[in-house]
Amino acid sequence: MVTAVLNDTDLRRRAWEAAAQVVDPEIPVLTIADLGVLRDVEVRDGRVEVAITPTYSGCPAMNMIALEIELALERAGLARPIIRTVLSPAWTTDWMSEDGRNKLRAYGIAPPHASNSRRALFGEQQVACPQCGSGNTELLSEFGSTSCKALWRCKACREPFDYFKCH
Repeated sequence: MVTAVLNDTDLRRRAWEAAAQVVDPEIPVLTIADLGVLRDVEVRDGRVEVAITPTYSGCPAMNMIALEIELALERAGLARPIIRTVLSPAWTTDWMSEDGRNKLRAYGIAPPHASNSRRALFGEQQVACPQCGSGNTELLSEFGSTSCKALWRCKACREPFDYFKCH
């Protein structure tokens, strides 16, 4: 429960900070802010409304993320938040932060390239191994441990790894 009266700017800032700490249930080293899933926080009539965009329209993690945001906001003293899912514009890996890309790499998942390209569209992209950094890699499957990722293998260190696909 908020004990001091906050203006809308402070309330929005407190809500953003609380929501931004929610981690992705599929990749727990990333927050929803790292991923760019957290789109906006507004205050309307003293009530917080959070807008989130799924990484793809059928993402099964969105219900869990919405619940975790509600819990984070309530722990921050912001009761009865509204969580709104926004589908347009569609999420893109371009919204992922540089810090998020670095966290992915350290976790052993090759981050998406900085922006989509024609080469990525036709599967002609080069993906560096997150383990050893070698560019001598090959695609094994268009789908990895989740739909957002593809399975690759490094020919240098022989380790398989996920690549977070460009969207």
